[in-house]
Amino acid sequence: MKYYVLIIDGAAGWPLTQRDKKTCLELAYTPNLDAMSKESVMGLVRTVPEGMEPSSACACMSILGYDPKVYYRGRSAIEAISMGIPIEDGEITFRCNLVAVRDGKMCSYSSDHISNNEAQELITALNESLGSDEVHFYPGVSYRHICKIKGHKDILLSTCTPPHDIPGKPVNEFLPRGPGGGFLRELMTRSKIVLDNHPVNVARRSRGNMPATMTWLFWGSNKAPAMPAFKQLYGLDAALSSGVDLLRGLALMTRMKVLNIKGVTDSLDNDYAAQAKGSLEALKTHDMVVTHVEAPDEAAHAGSINDKIEAICKVDTEIISRLRYWSEYPLRVLIMPDHGTPINIQTHVAEPVPFMLWGAGFVSNGARRFTEIEAKNTHLFIEKGYNIAGKLIV
Repeated sequence: MKYYVLIIDGAAGWPLTQRDKKTCLELAYTPNLDAMSKESVMGLVRTVPEGMEPSSACACMSILGYDPKVYYRGRSAIEAISMGIPIEDGEITFRCNLVAVRDGKMCSYSSDHISNNEAQELITALNESLGSDEVHFYPGVSYRHICKIKGHKDILLSTCTPPHDIPGKPVNEFLPRGPGGGFLRELMTRSKIVLDNHPVNVARRSRGNMPATMTWLFWGSNKAPAMPAFKQLYGLDAALSSGVDLLRGLALMTRMKVLNIKGVTDSLDNDYAAQAKGSLEALKTHDMVVTHVEAPDEAAHAGSINDKIEAICKVDTEIISRLRYWSEYPLRVLIMPDHGTPINIQTHVAEPVPFMLWGAGFVSNGARRFTEIEAKNTHLFIEKGYNIAGKLIV
């Protein structure tokens, strides 16, 4: 038996008044998902425990079969593991986004998805100007980076807001506050001076591109706790493909193999076909493969209905079509978003999401399409999301 998990990040959402009160999953043309839905067990699952932040860290940890209440201590430390950043006792990591603020308002949480090369130059300049024995900046992917701080334990008590939660809002209302907030605000303010006339931003302005105007610090965390290996818990050799450090970090923490497939990215330019082919090839030598696609979530954060629909359609056309007809071994499949990212608010919500269990041993429970309402109408609900792995694996 082989197992395949497909995480369509942020694909779930709310009805859109401007699109006949349909969600993006309902609006997307997904003939392969629809056909599989008619042969699957579908329902809703709560991937984010009550009271926890609706981040992909909590949600994907649940999908992989780990209880976030036990193993989650913050997202940035997981990303730091993927990036090979050592974290010692007393050191704290923060996600460090390169953002664009215009007229005092959050214009873009990603500096319009700044390129890796441009971002690396900017982060290097920040580290040269603001780095010290206490502070170090590490470059990541596109706009996502890490800032490691030591000697300021109170910064973990500060209240920080993710920039993708405040599109178009005045940033002064959401700067870090509370104990340790002053230290973080000072770092963020000083970053403006470094970035303002950096050659990367000068070139971006000359091309009509959005400059990265400052750093934004959030998702502070201590050193991540040790997690038992996936094979130890479930008896399977697993591999994972993703374009983001978070999922690669979770894979390393659970001793899954990280698949480096050329063309896999964190956005709409993802090579879906290459990701599907690489994942299915890995399934020949592994018991289970997890494929994570970030693009629908990025489109939702940007407020683009068309881009989110397009991303879902490409997942169906390029990934699910190949998965549906893969016949080299008996196969059991789990397909689901990690969380919802409604276009209406452009950020994550903690609501239960639809899931599909398809393949050997699964019999239809009445769903006709892979949508939020169809999943709800089956009346199947899994309260503790980390139990979904046990439903898949036999």
